Order: sequence, then structure tokens, then C-alpha cells
Amino acid sequence: MRKLEKEKQKKEKKEHILVCLSSSPSNEKIIRTAAQMAQAFQAGFTALYVQTAEKTEKTPEDLARLQKHVRLAEQSGAEIVTTHSEDIALQIAEYARISEVTRIVIGKSMMKQGYFHQRRVWTERLTDLVPDLEIHIIPDSDVYRRYQKRKNFLEWMELPSWKELMLTVLILGAATGIGEIFFRLGFTDANIITVYLFGAMLTSILTSGYTCSVISSVASVVLFNYFMTEPRLSLHAYGSGYPVTFAIMLGISILTGTLASKLKENAKLSARDAFRTKILFNTSQLLQKAEDAAEIFDITATQLVKLLGRNLVVAPVETKESSIVQGTLYNTETGIKSEKVFDGKEQEILQWVLKNRKRAGAMTERFSEEPYLYLSIYAAQHRYGVIGIFIGQKPLDAFENSILLSILGECAMALDREQSAREKEEAAVMAKNEQLRVNLLRTISHDLRTPLTSILGNADSLISNFDALDEGMRKQIFSDIYEDAGWLIELVENLLALTKIEDGSVKLQLSDQVVEDVVREALRHVERRKKEHYITVDCGEDVLLARMDAKLIVQVLVNLINNAVKYTQAGSKIRITAGREEKNVWIAVEDNGPGIPAECREHVFEMFYSGKNKVSDSRRSLGLGLALCRSIVNAHGGELVLRDCVPHGCHFRFTLPLSEVNLNE
Repeated sequence: MRKLEKEKQKKEKKEHILVCLSSSPSNEKIIRTAAQMAQAFQAGFTALYVQTAEKTEKTPEDLARLQKHVRLAEQSGAEIVTTHSEDIALQIAEYARISEVTRIVIGKSMMKQGYFHQRRVWTERLTDLVPDLEIHIIPDSDVYRRYQKRKNFLEWMELPSWKELMLTVLILGAATGIGEIFFRLGFTDANIITVYLFGAMLTSILTSGYTCSVISSVASVVLFNYFMTEPRLSLHAYGSGYPVTFAIMLGISILTGTLASKLKENAKLSARDAFRTKILFNTSQLLQKAEDAAEIFDITATQLVKLLGRNLVVAPVETKESSIVQGTLYNTETGIKSEKVFDGKEQEILQWVLKNRKRAGAMTERFSEEPYLYLSIYAAQHRYGVIGIFIGQKPLDAFENSILLSILGECAMALDREQSAREKEEAAVMAKNEQLRVNLLRTISHDLRTPLTSILGNADSLISNFDALDEGMRKQIFSDIYEDAGWLIELVENLLALTKIEDGSVKLQLSDQVVEDVVREALRHVERRKKEHYITVDCGEDVLLARMDAKLIVQVLVNLINNAVKYTQAGSKIRITAGREEKNVWIAVEDNGPGIPAECREHVFEMFYSGKNKVSDSRRSLGLGLALCRSIVNAHGGELVLRDCVPHGCHFRFTLPLSEVNLNE
């Protein structure tokens, strides 16, 4: 039963195929086979490159071939992962276990380990480490042997620089000098041998590769034999045990030097991995805080410049037609960002990369003569732009390519999130506009019916019964028609003005105006019922000049005063005041009416808001007056607020810029 359950769980588990990357020519066949398997099983696909302290890519051809295999895996849909370890089999097994890999694809040539004795093959080790996984072996021995025959010693040999050779000579000279001193002081041979071993280890630490370490080890034995053994200044030795001593000394020197080189290389790889992790972590954090696409591109380019130390070109998509005209050049030498306009050839490359979602330029087969490597930034069906990295004569290694792909992936996801957020915001705005439209139609159809019905009924009464009506009744009917028509005109003007201001089509006709004159003009337009209220004006003793569009500010004051007249009882007091506050002029309209409930105050400036109670401009109204007032004041750079009026009532106050003109009276 348990066996059947395990098989069932295995079938339900999503397939994940892992292929190992290398610079071997046979690796191309292995990648293609693994890609076909991933496509057949509809499985996840990962390409893993394990780098060791002992570099296997000794020549530029090896590096180019490795890059080719990385690109092939990427084009086949694989996720590229780079790591380092001295035990490749263990590293593959650990990664497979963590990433829930179900199948591992390797080449037969990878199974060979050791030249002088038989060791356990890869399949046996991997089977022991991950017994639940399937390991597929792709025959590639013929290709691998042909590849091996073309290799010679000089191709694998890493020649040191003159500086490293001179350093090696100096260390050997110093070790010989110290050995001579020890010899004259009567120290034993063991002490002198220790000095040479220390010199060999120091050489391994201070130089790169193994060449200088081996040279130092061999030279130490020769120098010890020549200067420190009898007969001195010759390569002969009287002692019968010296050949064994020399052999042990050589072995220890080579071993310590090799271990020191490996430790140094591992430390370098660990530091590089730590730096990579830090860069990726910082990039992820910065991209999460980015507010728009431009900032996302800038963060990505800055992090890549910091990581690669190369010039960079960022070319975002500028239009919905996915065209690219210009971009930004990041210069590592000057540290300056500058605008870059692309010529015809560069635009052709950018459009090709953008359309095909493949890399082009340096290190590729298409447009290979270009000094830049161009890569597309995309996610799902969205194309966001292209990034170009200067290659020149220094190709990217596997580590740089891996982190480059990781950062570009982070960039694409951030751009996708930003676009999704923008689309949601646009959808919310559209939904809100649609709701406003629906509210407008519903409210207009409801609220316009009353005044139109009143006008129609009163007009019909006058036409049918004009002679039968007395003078007082006829005046009352005329007055009702006038008020209803005035309300309709006010509504239409508010609606048209609000629409124009909201879409930005209104251009303010600004001029310097005397505030008191504007207030008096507004009172002339207030409806006739103002006679039932006590309206006072107090603009102070000084003449106040404000920068405004007088016609629109008159409309603001008319709306505020009409609200105070309409929604307060007859005999209420309405007070209009004005004053100066720093660089602004404030104007206030207050009344001692019933006021506005607390739960309605935060909504009174919203369009189509009527409120639960008949307050402010909501009685027989579309709720446009206060929304229009706030839009006009905001367009002037001011602010309209509602305050409490002690002990009760409403206090609307707005500000306008103070005029710079001085009046000398």
C-alpha cells in the first residue's frame, strides 16, 4: 500500500528536470535532450552550473562555448542557476533535493573521475545521495574524446604574469636567505625545510592559479638541495636519506600550495556569492519601493553597473506600438547618465530583440559585430524595453550571466506589478467615472423633473386661466417660474464649469482684483430670497488685492452664499469676511443655521453627494455646487475647507494668492 501511495504521489507531483551545464562540446546535445524531455513532460526546467575552485574553462574557446550553452538553455526555457562547490555531485544532489527536482540529465563523459585509479562513477554517487530521482545518461563519449584529443598541455596551462614570477623569485630568495641564517646558526634541516614550506604556501596565497605554486615547490627542493645539503653548491647529497626527504618535501610543498590556492579561490567564490546575494537582495528591496517604470529602469541599470562595471544602455518602450527611439546611457568611467538617441542600425537591433525576445549583438550569432549585448525585458505578453551591456573584448562569464538574468527577471516582475497597479488604478478611475455618469443621469432625470414640471404646470395655468387669475396669483406664478428657471440655469452653469475644470480645458484669466469688489459683485447675483436674511460684509480696513479669475471666484461666492440662504431659516445671519494671512488672502462665508452633521462633513465636497439630511447644496440639487467651488479654488492654488461656527452653523473658508501689486493711497 505504501509503495502504491508513493507512486501515486510521484505521479501527482509536477515534473522538474535538471540539466548540468559545462564547457564540453557534448553539453549542447545534453541540453537539447533535456529540453525535449521538459517539453514532453510539460515539466519545469533548470540548468545548473557548478563552478569549482579549480577552473575548468582555461581558454577563451571554453568560455565562449560555456556562454553558448547557457544561452541555449535559456532559449530552451530553462532557469539558469550558478553555484560553486568542490563536490559537484553533492552540490547537484543538494540543489535537486531543495528544488524538488524529479529527473537529472547528465552526459556519459561526466561519469569519469580519476586518471590513475578507478573511482565511483557519477550515477552511483547521485543514486546514493538522491535515491528517489531518475538519472538519465546521454551517450556523448565520442564527442568528448574528440574534444579531449584537441587539448594539449599549453591550453590547460595557466601562465603567470611577470609580476607573479618576480614575486615568486623574491619569496624563494627570502626563504633561501633565512635558511642560510638558520644553517649558520646550526638549526636542523627540519627548521630550514619549514621555511621553504612556508615560502611555497605564501606563494600560493599571493599568486593566482597553481603554476607559481608548483614552481615554488619544485624550486624549494632544488634550492634546499643546492644550498643546504652537503656537498653545498651542488645538486648532490651525501646522506642516503636525502632523496626521500626531497620527495616528501616536494609532495608537502605541492600539497600545501594547492590547498592554499584552493582555499583562496573558494574564499573568492564565497565573497562573490555573498556580493551577488547582497546585490540581488538590495535590487529586490529597491524595486519594491519604486513608484514608476522610469525609477524601475534606473534602479536596474544602477545595480547592473555596480555589479558588472560596464557601460549600460537602457531603452524602454515609449509607445503602445512598442517603438524605441531613445534611451539612457550609463557611463561607468564618468558616473554620468546621459540621453542616447539610437541610429537606424541600433533601432533595427532593438526592435528585433524586442519582437523576438532573444538576445542579440556581442556574444551572439545575430549582429555579432556590435560591441553591446542587447537583452529584452519582458514578462508574460508585455514588452517593456531592451537593455544593452558593453562587452568589447571581455565576454561575460557564467556567474555574471546568471546574475544578469536574475536582475532582469526582477526588473520584469517589478514592471509587471507596476503596470498591473496602473491598470487597476485606471480601471478604478473608469469605474468611478462610470458611477459618476450613472449618478448624473439618475439624479438629473429625478431632480430636473420637479422644476420642469413646475414650470410647465405654471405656464399652462397662465395660458388657460390668465384672465381668471387675480393680480397676486399671477405674480406668484411668474415668481415661481422665474425661480425654477434660475435654478436650472445655475445647475447647467455649475455642471459645465465643473466639467471644464476637471478635464483641464479651462484656462484661468488671472488678474489682480480688489476682494471687496468681487464680494459685492457676487451679492448682486444671489437669488432674491437674500432679503429674508441679514447679510453683512467685513473685508477689513485695508484694501485687499488677490490674484484670481474674477468670474470664477464670483461663481464660488454665489454658490456659498446661495447655500447659506437656502438652507437656513428666514432671519438667519450670514457673514462674509476677508483678511490677509502670510502670502494668501482668505475669504469666508459663515451662517448661524443648523449646520452640517459630523458624518456628512467629509463628503460635502464630493460630486452628487446629497447626504441623509437636506444640508448644504443637497436640497433639490445634484450636489455639484461645493464640488465646483473646491475645483475652482484648487485651480487657483488655494484650499476650500469647512469649519465649525460657534455655537452652530457652517463656516466655509477658502484662500487665494495675494497680489504682488502694492496700492499707494
